[in-house]
Amino acid sequence: MNGTVAVAFTGGTISMEYDPQRGGNVPALNGAAILARTGGLESIAPVRAIDYGLVPASHFRFPALLEVAGLVRDALADPRVAGAVVVQGTDTIEETSFFYDLLLDGTKPVVVTGAMRAASDAGWDGPANLRDAVRAAASDELRDAGVVVLLGGVIHAADDVTKTHATSPTTFQSLNFGPLGRVEGGRLSIVRRRAARRHVATTRAAEPVPLITAVVSMDPGLVAAACHLGAAGIVIEGTGSGNTAPELLEECGAAMAAGIPVVLTTRCPSGAAGTAYAFPGAGATWARAGALLSGHLGGPKARVALALGLGAGLDHAGLSRLLEDPRG
Repeated sequence: MNGTVAVAFTGGTISMEYDPQRGGNVPALNGAAILARTGGLESIAPVRAIDYGLVPASHFRFPALLEVAGLVRDALADPRVAGAVVVQGTDTIEETSFFYDLLLDGTKPVVVTGAMRAASDAGWDGPANLRDAVRAAASDELRDAGVVVLLGGVIHAADDVTKTHATSPTTFQSLNFGPLGRVEGGRLSIVRRRAARRHVATTRAAEPVPLITAVVSMDPGLVAAACHLGAAGIVIEGTGSGNTAPELLEECGAAMAAGIPVVLTTRCPSGAAGTAYAFPGAGATWARAGALLSGHLGGPKARVALALGLGAGLDHAGLSRLLEDPRG
């Protein structure tokens, strides 16, 4: 036992119960109620509960995430705190965990967890996930690992984790580089270490930053509409390794000429946009036009990085360094 673990409760499925009047699961349990239903924590580490609220993960906006990141940062500044856990809904956990990963650059473990089953379900996985998360946050084995996501006993780096299925308990996967490790039988097993991490120092995130996915027979005008609405930056999910119809590149070229940064990634769940193809609208033509490539960050994560990078006032070169894959 290495010290206290701060646990920030923000809501999500782990806090929900079935409401027959509404015909579905709704937020019901605060941090104290979840802790009361999670036996065995006292043998792992002392817990300091921080109740942020009962927010469905799909309701989060950047200002709220900045507040949660601030709560975690303040908690970790206490030398008695060994690490932190953020409890939230799983719908946007691949984005929010990466948001925290970019902002929190300390060495203490930060673990994001939740549940795929509501508290009124027979198979509620919340207590097991919370126990695993507290164990991981209290451990020295995840120091310098940045923010990780831990559900179903599997530990994922925040910059790679993806929700691959709407409801499956094994939905979370690290599709590019594989998981960092597991928690089995109350023991952590680390199988790989992260490369150097991305980091940005800012107290704001730029908005709006729309995410546009390239599709067959795409209607024109989406980029122009985004610019009309005052887009601070734009992320384009191209097909394959970053290929689109030439018309989409033409629209984004006008946006870039107007000073709006454009990031190109792939709509595929893994892999990266690149410059192997050079036909009109292909990745190489996007790069030549000035679009930023996002390494192995998919659309939602690239959007988070762009919003925070713009919030920090980074120029084109700074944004490029933030988006590219870390080298460790």
